[in-house]
Amino acid sequence: MNTVLLSSAYLPPIQYFARLYAADQILAERCDHYVKQTYRNRAVIASSNGPLALTVPIVRTGENNQPMRDLRISDHGRWRRLHWTALVSAYEQSPYFPYYEDDFRQFYEEPYEYLIDFNDALQAKICELLMLTPNIRPTTEYVKTPAPEIEDCRDLIRPKVSFSEDARFRIVPYYQVFQSRLGFLPNLSIVDLLFNMGPESRLVLKKSLV
Repeated sequence: MNTVLLSSAYLPPIQYFARLYAADQILAERCDHYVKQTYRNRAVIASSNGPLALTVPIVRTGENNQPMRDLRISDHGRWRRLHWTALVSAYEQSPYFPYYEDDFRQFYEEPYEYLIDFNDALQAKICELLMLTPNIRPTTEYVKTPAPEIEDCRDLIRPKVSFSEDARFRIVPYYQVFQSRLGFLPNLSIVDLLFNMGPESRLVLKKSLV
């Protein structure tokens, strides 16, 4: 059985969803600590000026090693409105954004208290739209040393690690709204693929792992 260990992520990149597509089982890490500058609360989309990072602000308690499952979302800076405005601006001209707009708008109108619940709800919606049914099993304790047969992607899929270091992942080009101006931007958030390719996103995910 192909089992993959993944951290929680906010609108994660294609590299992450390629694992969701291909794995027989997903171990969803629920007992790790929050780490700054990761996909746990950051997504990267394609704006008219190039890649744009969207970061969900979190409530800081002053404690080190905050458990991810206890991490609360902050309302600082009207981030929900800013993220939704950025998504609309980036993708309103994409082929499939009009079909999915209402599915995503609700996540930026209804506040979630915990980051992990917000991430899970978005992931479930995206899987539904892509007609993916991953077998996800949340962990009940931190997986310090995974078994040899488990592919540990917790530190592999993160902004500071180039996707080129992932021996199994390969870039599959697809249509992007600003491609004529910016060139193809690889491994953006799954929503970039979904809004541009719709149901054909599954074919890109299938070809993205070797």
